[in-house]
Amino acid sequence: MSRRVWDISQTLRPDLPVWPGDTPFAFERVWQMEHGVPVNVGRMTMSTHSGTHADAPLHYAQGGMDAAALDLTPYLGECLLVDARGAAGRTVEIDDLPPLNGAVRVLLRTFAQFPQDEWQSAFIPIAPATIGWLAEQGVVLIGTDAPSLDPQDSKDMAAHKAVLAADMRILEGLVLDAVPPGRYELIALPLKVQGGDAGLCRAVLRELA
Repeated sequence: MSRRVWDISQTLRPDLPVWPGDTPFAFERVWQMEHGVPVNVGRMTMSTHSGTHADAPLHYAQGGMDAAALDLTPYLGECLLVDARGAAGRTVEIDDLPPLNGAVRVLLRTFAQFPQDEWQSAFIPIAPATIGWLAEQGVVLIGTDAPSLDPQDSKDMAAHKAVLAADMRILEGLVLDAVPPGRYELIALPLKVQGGDAGLCRAVLRELA
C-alpha cells in the first residue's frame, strides 16, 4: 500500500509574493514548438529565496557554506510538524512547542492560511531562545511556513545567528495548511547552486510506514 504524500512547496509563478525589494519571479518561453522548433524551452528569473527554499549558511554568515556544499542528510528523514498558530506574543517560544520525543527535524505551521497571493509582513518569527532549546534537544533542522525565522524588520538576525551557532539547517516558505500535526518523513532537497545563499526545494511530507 502506497504512503500518502503532501506537497508542501509553493508554486513558482509570475505573481509569486517575494520579500519586499527582492527579485520577482519571471518565466518566459524562449523556444516554442508552435514557431517550428522541435521542443519547448523556458527561461526563469528569480531570487534564490523564491518560494520554498533552504537557507545556506552563506545567507547569514560571511564566508559561510554555500548551497552546493550542503549535506543533504538534515533535509531527509523523520520530522515533527507542530501547529504553532497560537504562538504566545506572536513569536514562537519554547512553551509553544510540544514534547519532541526525539524528533530531530521540526516544522512549524504559523499561518492560519498560507498567503499564496499576497505578501504578509506580520508573520510569526521564532525566538532565538527557542532555536537554542531546539538545538539542545538535538534538532538539526528547523522549518517554517513563514518567509524567515526573524521578523521582517530585524537588523541583527538573532534567530539565524542562533541557528548558525548550533550548526542547524533552515527551511522557509513551507505550505502546511493541508497537513495535520504529527510525524512524517520529510523530503526537501535544496538545489545544488554553487555560490548560492539558498537552494530552492520541492518539499514533500510522506506518511510514515
